[in-house]
Amino acid sequence: MHPPLAKDPIAEIQKNWERQGWTSAAAPAAAVTAIMRTQQILLARARDVLKPFKLTFARYEVLALLGFSREERLPMNKASKLLQVHPTSITNAVDRLESAGLVRREPHDSDRRAMLLVLTPEGKDVVEKATKALNEQLFERTGFQEQEIEELNTILANFRQRAGDFPS
Repeated sequence: MHPPLAKDPIAEIQKNWERQGWTSAAAPAAAVTAIMRTQQILLARARDVLKPFKLTFARYEVLALLGFSREERLPMNKASKLLQVHPTSITNAVDRLESAGLVRREPHDSDRRAMLLVLTPEGKDVVEKATKALNEQLFERTGFQEQEIEELNTILANFRQRAGDFPS
């Protein structure tokens, strides 16, 4: 981690936009940039927490999704939709998880074209430990205040709904 900057570079973005006469875009440009920077910070923290488990956050999400499913198995196409990632991305994540022995692929019972992802016992153990670590080291220590988290969840859910992430 590098030392803090003397000034907030995102506030400077807003000022620069305003100086250029792009007043109506200035605050939104700062907001978008702040969200992207926040995502970088949180992903770096998640990466640090998950490193001992040899997981990326994307692979962790696949394991967690399987861990939360009733039978610890899901069709690959459903996992792709629920995680909102392209099928190629889920395939790459599953390839790595399968190589590590954390998931396995099985043919679907009723659809010969579909493949099921199944959480292995080792995968279940890893996702439980990784989730405990994420909860303790990141999710319960985000740096946001409790009220900010509620407001942020509302703001972001409203945005995602308007963007078509899910129906109203």
